[in-house]
Amino acid sequence: MEKSDFQVDGHYAVTMKDGQGKLRPANIYVHRMEDDHMIVRYTSGGDVGLLFKLKYDNVVKIARTHKVLDRKKFMVPESVLQPKLWKDRDSMRAYSSAPGLGK
Repeated sequence: MEKSDFQVDGHYAVTMKDGQGKLRPANIYVHRMEDDHMIVRYTSGGDVGLLFKLKYDNVVKIARTHKVLDRKKFMVPESVLQPKLWKDRDSMRAYSSAPGLGK
């Protein structure tokens, strides 16, 4: 996939390659997009809420795109999404809020 296939604050059901190259389904929410990767969060499964760096090449297919209402957008401080913070890391456990959900 390419950067142009995604958008910030987009919620996607995708097929992606894991660390061993196996194809896995995942539901992701895109927080930030860079030239070669994006910072996303898992929205289902055992790692719900985990922020991680995902290269566009590791996404094989977008199965479904979900519209995200303003009140359901996840909010993470901009400082947590800065490229210098992600230079040497692949994932981060962060808790965000969605004001419309009372969180």
